[in-house]
Amino acid sequence: MKFTGTDTYVATDDLTVAVNASVALQRPLLVKGEPGTGKTELARQVSAALGLEMIEWHVKSTTKAQQGLYEYDAVSRLRDSQLGDEKVHDVKNYIRKGKLWQAFEASERKVLLIDEVDKADIEFPNDLLQELDRMEFHVYETGETITAKQRPIVIITSNNEKELPDAFLRRCFFHYIKFPDAETLKKIVEVHHPGIKPALLNAALTEFFEIRETPGLKKKPSTSEVLDWLKLLLAEDLDPSDLKRDGANALPKLHGALLKNEQDVHLFERLAFMARAQR
Repeated sequence: MKFTGTDTYVATDDLTVAVNASVALQRPLLVKGEPGTGKTELARQVSAALGLEMIEWHVKSTTKAQQGLYEYDAVSRLRDSQLGDEKVHDVKNYIRKGKLWQAFEASERKVLLIDEVDKADIEFPNDLLQELDRMEFHVYETGETITAKQRPIVIITSNNEKELPDAFLRRCFFHYIKFPDAETLKKIVEVHHPGIKPALLNAALTEFFEIRETPGLKKKPSTSEVLDWLKLLLAEDLDPSDLKRDGANALPKLHGALLKNEQDVHLFERLAFMARAQR
């Protein structure tokens, strides 16, 4: 069972090595990188390439580790007891299975995505250490132990918003998705926009990398944003000459697809003002 990428996902050699090493070691794959570099999509593509169903757990700031295991609905049980409902005698009726439980009890191997783990409280990763390591957990309300029938392929993504605990990192295989170079980015664009004219692609990517390298930029545009931008350029039927910027207009065409905050828009407006003043 080897991952080599798919027709719709350009995986670099080091990324495929990381995925396959994680599978071989039976350790979670921790993937970091800039937002929009395809971390979440990687899990979906691994699932598709290996023919395994995927279970997605999208972490929020309010998410607790226990929710990934199970939740006990004591309020509903109390209400049902007041109404005389017979099902209150079986506590299992009030246990809600979490994403890890679903992955553990599946008879066939799954791909388990724990998305944006760094959004949650700092204790969240630590609270999952034993469960991810031993692939089992205890349900205190029923007294049963849930053990994985088939060890899932676990892919954990992080946007590097906060440091993760060392104990958690030791249990993972780590990979950082670097921002693609020009040649890799061309391959990615070809997958999403096949047949795009080389002249337009070269002009667009030249400008895109110039924007990313602009000093003082607060948020550099990502892979997903350049794909959206190219989609708009194609929809507007623009040609390479339309993309040229001069001192009077430093903002790129359809800049809203690339620049995502007012500070960066103002930065390019100031660059235009300074260029005009020097004339």
